[in-house]
Amino acid sequence: MNFDIGDGVDLAVNYILDNFSPALDFIAAAIGLVTGSIQDVLGALPMPAGIAIFILISLWRVGFGFAVFTGAALWLVGLMGLWPAMMETLSLVIASTIIAMLIGLPLGIAMASKDSVAVVVRPILDLMQTMPAFVYLIPAAMFFGLGAVPGTIATVIFSMPPVVRLTNLGIRQVDTEFVEAGHAFGCTSTQLLFKVQLPNAMPSIMAGTNQTIMLSLSMVVIASMIGAGGIGNTVLTGIQRLDVGTGFEGGLAVVILAVVLDRITQSFGKESPSFWRRFFPKAARQKTE
Repeated sequence: MNFDIGDGVDLAVNYILDNFSPALDFIAAAIGLVTGSIQDVLGALPMPAGIAIFILISLWRVGFGFAVFTGAALWLVGLMGLWPAMMETLSLVIASTIIAMLIGLPLGIAMASKDSVAVVVRPILDLMQTMPAFVYLIPAAMFFGLGAVPGTIATVIFSMPPVVRLTNLGIRQVDTEFVEAGHAFGCTSTQLLFKVQLPNAMPSIMAGTNQTIMLSLSMVVIASMIGAGGIGNTVLTGIQRLDVGTGFEGGLAVVILAVVLDRITQSFGKESPSFWRRFFPKAARQKTE
């Protein structure tokens, strides 16, 4: 006896398409508005201005050496003619990360608050993380067609688990003495969450955010197969034409963007960036005190 799960999944997908088209159109319009707005802003940014912004952020959050690397690396991307594609990829990463955070943070808080929610959500997160990335492209394309919207949706599903898990873990690992002190001072559950638990869990939450951004970047490249665009198109073109040079340029641009985003987002989990300590030592000491 054969039990074909695939037939059941096909029936469910067809049922959703037949009965929930207005809801799908609304979701597509909302995500398209977010993604399109970010693309318009980044697309209108001249390359020198964009590089200058990245350099200033790197100098502020990481340090002088990394700021020099950021400027040189991004200038190399521009020389390869991939700056517009990189901005398109960055816009998809930003949109996907924002949506993943809006969904993932409340879900992680709910998991930390109630074990029953954690029991239900944890297997779903396991499924989301272990399912091959290419599988997400199929329903995304069926429900939302081709383009940036289905690419963003597939990316959100693929990249959301880390921020959910690490938000849950960070809140659960807050020292019980802090929680007891909050109760002793008469904090409500909401005040306890926002004034005690979330601030102390912030390093863990920022680590989850960092991982979500990295997974978003990897998935956005794969999503070029359903028309998401960006640097992924360059990589895909190199594969289709067996053009090693084109594929290498696209891969190098992805690596550069990944390194820059990784180092910058990691720095937000630290209390005092190196630039602040180096150039404003007195202010940094007062801040830590």
